Amino acid sequence: MAEELKIAHGGKQECYDQLYRQVVTLLNGESDKIANMANVAAMIHYTLRPLWTGFYRVEGDELVLGPFQGPLACSRIGYGKGVCGTAWQSMQTIVVEDVELFPGHIACSSLSRSEIVVPVLHGEEVVAVLDIDSTEVGTFDDIDREWLERIVALM
Repeated sequence: MAEELKIAHGGKQECYDQLYRQVVTLLNGESDKIANMANVAAMIHYTLRPLWTGFYRVEGDELVLGPFQGPLACSRIGYGKGVCGTAWQSMQTIVVEDVELFPGHIACSSLSRSEIVVPVLHGEEVVAVLDIDSTEVGTFDDIDREWLERIVALM
């Protein structure tokens, strides 16, 4: 990942492997969704050190801010709006190399330069999205996508 994450490319897989195992242990036996989101956001944030890590929960036709780590965030995002709403609508992970080039990007922080959003599925329905923002362009790649999808699948 980029400088802020300070993980050598070869070490990224190892970092995620360890994070994944820790999340498995953490979630074992805990059924409260908010508690799990809070702890997973904290674990990802303190492992990867991005600008912002958090969840938005689906509430009707909006995503509503859930547990997060980092600076203040947008409280509500509409279906199909911004990166988070688009990931919800498409039901697919979106990796944005440069948020300034993403049509309709919602700038909750002017410091955000790249982003990854991973839908959290319950069956065939999106119930939340995991959103991670970086201060560096090009932070996230297919390794991040793969591992973060595996992590949210545990939830």
